[in-house]
Amino acid sequence: MQRSELTYDLLNNLPLWRNMATITLDQMCGVKLMNRIDTKYVLSEGEVLDMLQRAAECGYRVQVIDGIRACRYNTLYYDTAERDMYIVHHNQQLTRQKVRTRLYVETNQAFLEIKNKNNRGRTKKRRIAISHDELTGFHHNSEAAAFYTTFARYAIEELSPALATRFTRITLVNRELTERLTIDLDLCYEDVRTRRTAAIERMAIVELKQDGNALSTMKRILRDMHIAPLKVSKYCLGTALTVEHIKKNRFKLKLRDISKRLGADDNFCKTK
Repeated sequence: MQRSELTYDLLNNLPLWRNMATITLDQMCGVKLMNRIDTKYVLSEGEVLDMLQRAAECGYRVQVIDGIRACRYNTLYYDTAERDMYIVHHNQQLTRQKVRTRLYVETNQAFLEIKNKNNRGRTKKRRIAISHDELTGFHHNSEAAAFYTTFARYAIEELSPALATRFTRITLVNRELTERLTIDLDLCYEDVRTRRTAAIERMAIVELKQDGNALSTMKRILRDMHIAPLKVSKYCLGTALTVEHIKKNRFKLKLRDISKRLGADDNFCKTK
């Protein structure tokens, strides 16, 4: 399978980092934006490099953890046996929920995370720390189970691991510390129930996180690059690519839109 040209090592050694100020993880605490408005975009790798250069010129800073600018994320999404969370999203219901465990590789921290989206398009994320061995079975942790029961809509016994994702993330913050931008590259998916895998080559999912729809320099940068927002879910794309007999008409159209954005052929999604 042909993979991304922007590998983990290359991303951490880009020459443009010499022109961009940094911000530490501790300094980022005030920009968590756990209750926010998200705007998503799909970019090619070449467009990512152009965007980063423009961001550096506009005073954006890049998050650095122990000298690392591109950090690895391992995520495990949970769903019901019928993948109800995926179906709710596919059917365009505005109020929906995602449940996942995530390992932040560079900090070696693991969390159970619950994301809720309301009918006004606002995302609220809650999380609780868990141990590494609870990533695939958080219900064994009484505190995590109580947290889940408090904030989740599905009975805990209905859930099981559904989709594993791996990607590399660059995080930017604007000069005013009012918005955060995440750039996810080199995305790989695995349906943990069948071991079917997939990847979309040389694509980045970029997400602008703001407290509200305020003026944004990054929105102007992307508009100047002629890149329009595109609603996209990593979980839903991964599920549509790896689960063979599931409702996916809407996401087939989304993949077609992504193919056009990337200028790719019909084989840009690799599965096995």
